[in-house]
Amino acid sequence: MRIGLIVGSLRKASWNRKVAEAVKGLFGEGFEADFIEIGDVPLYNQEFDEGMAPESYVRLRREAREHDGFIFFTPEYNRSYAPAVKNAIDVVSRDPEGSGWAGKPVAVFSASPGRLGGMAANHALRQTFVNLDMMPMQLPEVYLSNIDSGFDGDVPNEHTLGLLKKAVDGFCAHAKKFA
Repeated sequence: MRIGLIVGSLRKASWNRKVAEAVKGLFGEGFEADFIEIGDVPLYNQEFDEGMAPESYVRLRREAREHDGFIFFTPEYNRSYAPAVKNAIDVVSRDPEGSGWAGKPVAVFSASPGRLGGMAANHALRQTFVNLDMMPMQLPEVYLSNIDSGFDGDVPNEHTLGLLKKAVDGFCAHAKKFA
């Protein structure tokens, strides 16, 4: 199965990017994970779908269709998920060829230097998935709190790596149900 990793924070050194990079290497046999970049996608505008869609719309929609499942990595901004994620969701779900999200397994991993680990963002994003006919992983829930103490530089410490491995294994079991 091909799994798309989508990072909501656009900062190159974001904690969620570091978590996603660690996760990329934790998939076992039968799974391939790669990044779907969303930072270059202009805000959704329906008029683009009535004329010439930007190349980034075309690329994002194609990549979503080509993947069998997704993990979104999001920080928490004002008790919700990152605006880049919202935009990517809208662009793909409004594809004139049909939503590239529908019927596919999905999970949310949220990370924050705060004590709640981006829980509000995580739940808000999961609620969106239901409306898009995506199949969200129920357990384990992945809220990585105090993430700044969960890494030694750019490398997750043993505790964080163990949590991430458990979460990836859970997602793989979930995704296999839809293969």
